[in-house]
Amino acid sequence: MQNIKAAVLAAGKGTRMHTEGITLPKVMRTALGRPLLAYVLDALGFIEPSDCVLVVGYQEEKVMEAFPQYAFAHQREQLGTGHAVMCACDVLDGFDGSLLVCCGDMPLISRDTYEQLCREHFESCNACTMLSGSADVYLPYGRILRDAEGNFVGVVEEKEATEEQKRITELNAGVYVFDFKALRSVLGQLRSDNAQGEYYLTDAPALMQAQGLRVGVCRRDLGLEIIGVNTPDQLKTVEDILSKR
Repeated sequence: MQNIKAAVLAAGKGTRMHTEGITLPKVMRTALGRPLLAYVLDALGFIEPSDCVLVVGYQEEKVMEAFPQYAFAHQREQLGTGHAVMCACDVLDGFDGSLLVCCGDMPLISRDTYEQLCREHFESCNACTMLSGSADVYLPYGRILRDAEGNFVGVVEEKEATEEQKRITELNAGVYVFDFKALRSVLGQLRSDNAQGEYYLTDAPALMQAQGLRVGVCRRDLGLEIIGVNTPDQLKTVEDILSKR
């Protein structure tokens, strides 16, 4: 694999997961006895732990104690995915390569999917390559917007989407590979004037495209891989799927 590092977003509190007196960070909730984050890091095994930056925040010491071989960036306030990547940039200062950004609460995405995304990024010489796909279940994810010729034009979050846009079945998986220098050039342009009041990393690809940079979409039939864990029910679903693998 070419010059690549990873930033894994793992700072979230996961308030909806705080049941039965459990107040762990979301990525430290367990499935089959292992933290959700452990499955993500296993799938990223083609990248050295020292080249993986875990963006931590809520009860960060618990994540750091569990995965001491990794690098860490600290997100003191959780102001969105774009803000999380801004925090990772401080640790990656001087890096001249590509950055894989993924979520620590998506334990079902396979190593093959991550590697295929990276291969497509390098082979296409993109400044950004996004992972997209359909799902086997309903998920409130952002939709990939394309023009009449099928070219990527942007991402709309579900809370911002029109009824017509909500019928789009191509979902943004929240996983990207960026040319790191190109990414840094647009992060300062992210704005939080949206329904969540957060800095969305999903705005970065369109900003890159507006600068004339090449943005691609790696579309796969993701099925159940794309499920993230935000509720106790989703945790149970993920655990059931993992038990059958």
